[in-house]
Amino acid sequence: MFLKPDYNLENIFAIPLEELKAKGIKNILFDLDSTVMASKSGCYFDTTRQWLSDVRKDFFIAIVSNNDKTSYIEKVKACTDFPCVFSAHKPDIKVATEFMQQNGLKASETAFVGDRPLTDIWCGKRLGCMTILVDSITAKTENLPTRFVRKLERITIRK
Repeated sequence: MFLKPDYNLENIFAIPLEELKAKGIKNILFDLDSTVMASKSGCYFDTTRQWLSDVRKDFFIAIVSNNDKTSYIEKVKACTDFPCVFSAHKPDIKVATEFMQQNGLKASETAFVGDRPLTDIWCGKRLGCMTILVDSITAKTENLPTRFVRKLERITIRK
């Protein structure tokens, strides 16, 4: 199925970084909300900040987000010391393609990580990247309606 990710993991911390390196992955593009930070929080957990710092030792990393709210974007930029792209309109690939071209990123060397099959994984697949679906970084504390929608979305990738 076209939405089936290459990896389907519990969270970003389960990403097999050494395995990705062995497969020639040099770049990791992350979705923002619910993937690397709590949705609409505008800040990273300390454990996430440290993990991203460690990941940067071996990979070029960046954020590709659909968020387009100016005040939120400024808040995220203030606490992020690597590239961020906003208003990406995923699953459309125009913005992500331009970013990849500007930074010399090859799709064959890039993993696209996100928590939503219909935006993040579809975008990554359309770009030709390796795709990694993760559950929300706040999965254990999300409300029931959100968890239900996430389960429904994941039905599309079971086969």
